[in-house]
Amino acid sequence: MAAAGGWLRGCAKLKRNMPVYLAPWRASPCAFQSSRSESMPNLASDGVVCAPLQTFTEEETMLKNMVTKFAQERVAPLVQKMDENSKMEDSVIQGLFEQGLMSIELGEEYGGTGASFFSIILVVEELAKVDPAVSLLCELQNTLTNKLFTTYGTEEQKRTYLPRVAKDTIGSFCLSEAGSGSDAFALKTRAEKRGDYYVINGSKMWISLAEHAGVFFVMANTDPSLGYRGITCFIVDRDTEGLHVGKKEDKLGIRASSTCPVTFENVKVPETNILGQVGQGYKYAIGMLNTGRIGIAAQMLGLAQGCFDHTIPYTKERVQFGKSIFDFQGMQHQIAQVATQLEAARLLTYNAARLAETGRPFIKEASMAKYYAAEVATLTTSKCIEWMGGVGFTKNYPIEKYYRDCKIGTIYEGTSNIQLSTIAKSLAKEY
Repeated sequence: MAAAGGWLRGCAKLKRNMPVYLAPWRASPCAFQSSRSESMPNLASDGVVCAPLQTFTEEETMLKNMVTKFAQERVAPLVQKMDENSKMEDSVIQGLFEQGLMSIELGEEYGGTGASFFSIILVVEELAKVDPAVSLLCELQNTLTNKLFTTYGTEEQKRTYLPRVAKDTIGSFCLSEAGSGSDAFALKTRAEKRGDYYVINGSKMWISLAEHAGVFFVMANTDPSLGYRGITCFIVDRDTEGLHVGKKEDKLGIRASSTCPVTFENVKVPETNILGQVGQGYKYAIGMLNTGRIGIAAQMLGLAQGCFDHTIPYTKERVQFGKSIFDFQGMQHQIAQVATQLEAARLLTYNAARLAETGRPFIKEASMAKYYAAEVATLTTSKCIEWMGGVGFTKNYPIEKYYRDCKIGTIYEGTSNIQLSTIAKSLAKEY
């Protein structure tokens, strides 16, 4: 009994020394950021309605329907050919510009559509249902090229380039190098100041859209002694002497979208072509990639949904053992699980987009959406091949292409592990 009494006294002492948040049956003073509700005062007087995430404005609905029609009529007939040839058809690129899908958020004064950021997400999702490679072209143009000019460009730069990127010019973002992938700011490309211009030397790898790009955003270090704080963003036109676009990569997926090395040999760029401030390029890259991740989440979401939409009708038509394979309970449970994860990915993506659109913090939510949508796309496409059986494994059906296309989602604009690290850093600040 004496021993038991000593043990109890020890427990009581331990309990008194416990941090308050470990005390039993007591609410934690910390809270997961996304679980914190935010009041919206004067709802009635302001006319604000708390609507479901899948509630769209009339403009967003019209745009979504238009893109669905465009994708089915102008893109779908060319998907297999573009994939086999690893080349985007000029008619598709021209169609994207004609429909205003390459300048969705740009103001009308620059030739843009003047729509919302959320509209970009809807467009990317709809295009990806038909061809993720085409959706990537649209996504990068809107969330990187246009956003960089509108956010950091001078008035002169905006007047020079925005009408072009709205009409017929594709932009390309040059950050990655052979030795700087996830460690992006270890880049070696150098920009040396000479009078009123800079001379750029270096090489970039894995540059999306480089084959067709007319303007490049080049991240180069103006002062390596400052480390990443010397990184500066330069606007470089394609026809600038010394800029060379190499042979495009022969890729597993999104084959119609070009990925090329780009080299710079004594490329002279006027000082007026610096985007923003000297030494601030690393900040611009981080900011753009945070927004771009929502676009990639939309791409992966659309890809997975398109694959699912192709597959489920087949499972209802395919008969084995006297009934459709959809009617087997084992199949129904798998399909229901994938459908639930698709819906969760959609809500994560839409929520991140609405947060970004309204100017609220969204970095953690963007990483969550990108990470989860890529994982769901991987699962969905794999399951769809299984459900389709032998025909799913052939190129006669688009399922195997979705399967190939989805893998890049866990790699570009921040790998899945980078997304998890970003999420964890946010959580560390919240608790």
